[in-house]
Amino acid sequence: MDDLHEDQGRTAPPADRLIDRLIDRLREGLPAEALLTDPDVTASYAHDMASFCEAGDPAVVVLPRTVEQVQHVMRTATELRVPVVPQGARTGLSGAANASDGCIVLSLVKMDRILEISPVDRIAVVEPGVVNATLSRAVAEQGLYYPPDPSSWEMCTIGGNIGTASGGLCCVKYGVTAEYVLGLDVVLADGRLLTTGRRTAKGVAGYDLTRLFVGSEGSLGVVVRAVLALKPQPPAQLVLAAEFASAAAACDAVCAIMERGHTPSLLELMDRTTIQAVNRMAHMGLPESTEALLLAAFDTPDPAADLAAVGELCTAAGATQVVPAEDAAESELLLQARRLSLTALETVKSATMIDDVCVPRSRLAAMLEGTARIAEKYGLTIGVCAHAGDGNTHPVVCFDHADADESRRARESFDEIMALGLELGGTITGEHGVGVLKKEWLARELGPVGVELQRDIKRAFDPLGILNPGKLF
Repeated sequence: MDDLHEDQGRTAPPADRLIDRLIDRLREGLPAEALLTDPDVTASYAHDMASFCEAGDPAVVVLPRTVEQVQHVMRTATELRVPVVPQGARTGLSGAANASDGCIVLSLVKMDRILEISPVDRIAVVEPGVVNATLSRAVAEQGLYYPPDPSSWEMCTIGGNIGTASGGLCCVKYGVTAEYVLGLDVVLADGRLLTTGRRTAKGVAGYDLTRLFVGSEGSLGVVVRAVLALKPQPPAQLVLAAEFASAAAACDAVCAIMERGHTPSLLELMDRTTIQAVNRMAHMGLPESTEALLLAAFDTPDPAADLAAVGELCTAAGATQVVPAEDAAESELLLQARRLSLTALETVKSATMIDDVCVPRSRLAAMLEGTARIAEKYGLTIGVCAHAGDGNTHPVVCFDHADADESRRARESFDEIMALGLELGGTITGEHGVGVLKKEWLARELGPVGVELQRDIKRAFDPLGILNPGKLF
């Protein structure tokens, strides 16, 4: 990097001279408040919420408000060969938003406008910094529905959701973020603005570049605008809770529900460890004696009838108790317990590693049973909550980060859980992404030909390798 700038004297080391030049160039196209250079402040932008992921020291943090400002940042970065790490709310769990040494952290949280909501076209046009819950509430006011709802929906941004292809509780019926992104405006590595996709209901013109950017973790370009598909607001859902004496019995119920053709709006599982953690944190009175709690919901015109049918299937699978909610308030209470699962498990020990392995529904029981064996093998507490309806499990490894041996066992157990998922025909990530945490495992899943082609795609969009380097590959 030293040969890319002029000699500005011998009093400062090369890296410092480059940083000075970088900041000067950025100031030419940015307001003063958009630049953060105090090391104590920039350090707070260094990483997301993942454990065991290296993070560097950013040279500067930029908080743009306009597309033109993002373009200026990328042109400057290309000119000076400086890496750029795009960020949203940093609620990610894979290290995808972690800074690299000397980088520009490009935080998009200030680009937070909802530009359009169209009930006729059933679309919303938004900037990347819009918080998921803010969008959901805004479209609901017009009788519309934006389904993707990650557990962090009150904090996470749409840009971050797009970058990691986020899921949520409703995926079993409504699908993940990728299925709602119709079009994007993306600033490329050299500062050019690319528009992909459409705002029409149909469109098959050319390669689907829009889908390529979804889940790319900021490695191909910087999303600055998104056209999102909306659905009509469904009826209020009702939730059923079913207790089971084993995780295997709960998984049998999941398989029966899906095999019979039911379309729940939610089908979630919490194991005993998770239930106990939620109770300790929130005093919700969940049944701590049960080994697994299955939550099923329907937002159909007659949800009570659907819940009754699913309740019978749960009983046939061995449920010890089946309790349907009587109204929306009771339903929301049960959903709140599920939403608190990851937060509650974080209180078990000083640190957690949250896995994100997705397997075929038919192998869900094997995944949970195998995870329990891994927990016993390593002498660790591993709680599991899952989007059971689509086979997406979240084993949460709880450990003491100050204990070197326990930290080692945590990392090894995490890897064994991913290996188990692949053995069962699954994938290493269903919705959290790869980032830094799972780079080695991505190569194992894709194979050498897959990795080679994906690296070729990366080079086509980012020939200098300045966009979120060190992630994915």
